[in-house]
Amino acid sequence: MRLDVSYDGTDFSGWARQPDRRTVQGVLEEALARQPPGAAVPRSVVVAGRTDAGVHATGQVVHADTAPLAGETRSGRLAVDARGIPELDRMRYRWNRYLPADLRILAVRVAPAGFDARFSAVRRHYRYRISDAPWGVDPLRRRDTLAWGRPLDVDAMNEASAALLGLHDFAAFCKQRDGATTVRELQEFSWWRADEYLVEVSVAADAFCHSMVRSLVGAVLMVGDGRRSIERPTDQLNSGVRGSTVAPAHGLTLVGVEYPPDDDLAARAEQTRNLRVPGGGR
Repeated sequence: MRLDVSYDGTDFSGWARQPDRRTVQGVLEEALARQPPGAAVPRSVVVAGRTDAGVHATGQVVHADTAPLAGETRSGRLAVDARGIPELDRMRYRWNRYLPADLRILAVRVAPAGFDARFSAVRRHYRYRISDAPWGVDPLRRRDTLAWGRPLDVDAMNEASAALLGLHDFAAFCKQRDGATTVRELQEFSWWRADEYLVEVSVAADAFCHSMVRSLVGAVLMVGDGRRSIERPTDQLNSGVRGSTVAPAHGLTLVGVEYPPDDDLAARAEQTRNLRVPGGGR
């Protein structure tokens, strides 16, 4: 099953399940256990992109492996088709009744053959929001918008960001993990002024390493307010030395995940596994 999910990350300790912590994965899997989508409770769900504590999502994608049902569901109130699949719209309704208000399942469908929410993805899209108003941020947007106390030069930020596009080793903008590569292809990094005091940035890549988006945004914000030169983020990239400027989590939202055509899903997943798992090269 493929599930499209949205959440406000403020009160979650990130995506991944952790003992004694409220996480998106943990809460979602509890709902699936209360109303299994198949003959048994899914052992675990697989996510397109793990988000850190405080990071939001409007376009997160998850898959769960499940066995077909035989006959009606345990409650006897949901019809099951010839494939053993229950009424998915009704399942979505029930899951959202169990879930808290800061986590929603937007859509559910049978995934195509070969689909893997993580490894089949070809691109992840993030957006970061910043207010450079002298009074801070609109109180109604305080959970998803960073208050930046200095005016920002969007042209300077775009110039600095353009130099980072392409295939690079982004070790200078990632938290290192044993056995994990930090080589990524940054495909979009563009800023615009959405309103008088509102600046937004879109960041897209084939994949991101830990804290990469927030590190990139933090480095370029320092260019935007004039405290660093336009060349500074590129110098940091080339140095391979991780900087200390990381934008806060609450301004960041995962807004979409792209996948190839259905016939290419399995091949894409195999290719990505070879590149991303320890010992897989790249």
